[in-house]
Amino acid sequence: MPRPATDWISLSEAAAIFAEANVPISRSTLARWAHSGKLQSIQPGRSIYVRRSQVRAMLRPKRRKGVKAEDVQPSLFEDFEA
Repeated sequence: MPRPATDWISLSEAAAIFAEANVPISRSTLARWAHSGKLQSIQPGRSIYVRRSQVRAMLRPKRRKGVKAEDVQPSLFEDFEA
């Protein structure tokens, strides 16, 4: 019988999500991140579970703020004359 869908996944499942994205992260690294607070986690007994949505969010590229053309120094684009 398949397990019901939940947002909490084991460290092995989280490592597999990273591996599918070609980001090799070990279970021990994920455990360290969970203990340090970088990943939200729960630990019923000896097993550590992290949020699937948070793992996926770590794989999404961060949005960067663009630089406006008027904020760039004009001298950077001037031709250098010898």
